[in-house]
Amino acid sequence: MTGIGVAGWSYADWEGPVYPREKGRHFHPLRYLARYIDCMEVNSSFYAVPNPVHVARWVELVAEHEAFRFIVKLHRGFTHEPVHDGWMDESVAFQAAIEPLVKAGLLLALLVQFPVTFQRSPQGLERLARIRRLFPDATLCVELRHRSWFEPATYERLRVLRMGLVHIDLPAATDHPPATHPTLGSLAYLRLHGRNEGTWFDSRAHRDAKYDYLYSPDELTEVARRLVRIAEGAERSVVITNNHYRGQAVANALELKHLLTGAKPPAPETLRLAYPELAAVTRPEGQQFLF
Repeated sequence: MTGIGVAGWSYADWEGPVYPREKGRHFHPLRYLARYIDCMEVNSSFYAVPNPVHVARWVELVAEHEAFRFIVKLHRGFTHEPVHDGWMDESVAFQAAIEPLVKAGLLLALLVQFPVTFQRSPQGLERLARIRRLFPDATLCVELRHRSWFEPATYERLRVLRMGLVHIDLPAATDHPPATHPTLGSLAYLRLHGRNEGTWFDSRAHRDAKYDYLYSPDELTEVARRLVRIAEGAERSVVITNNHYRGQAVANALELKHLLTGAKPPAPETLRLAYPELAAVTRPEGQQFLF
């Protein structure tokens, strides 16, 4: 089974192209998106430990969609900041926060996303092992962005640690991961960051500029073929679009759904208007503004 989703739902520039500007009293973006996609990668948990009350609400908001699942990004303290003695308490707090998803059976994995500056070293390997010890029962999927990790010894170590290795699509660079590598664990996981080379490597560029990219139909066909390849032998696969600027992630997610299933998925009319190419691969939905 392949889940198709997006990374986060709280973007001001999604007002209009994705979300209707006029909303009913009970509108919630997560409930709205769950009508069109199968999976949500929670991005806000990278910046702050979620409030368990809010997490329990997420469960309620997607309750009518039986196949919907969540991936939660691990807090940046474990991946982008120095190791410290408070990690145990922080891991306990993080696990308590996402417990409503675990209890409901909706948590697909935790995403452990490292920066490109995180290169292979004994200290780096120990950091991975320590994260596994802190989250002994979780399905952990690691995003490693530096090429130094992609060698047989790393793959074997990740197998021992029961960590999946995320496949990523991003602008080409000599220190970025290779286009192909093994799929480790039961979940084949592909993240699409866009290919905006003009801003990705510009330290002055704003986040939105880096992820401002719309995959072409030919590029999406290539992505779909790649997903089929990496999913071989896995129990489940998921592709997450992270090219979020102006809802391009949602548009490309629906195009991928069409490519992978052959069916025309429903799409918000606002999005079909913003991206006319969706007319050929999606179908319009009726009244969308009542909640």
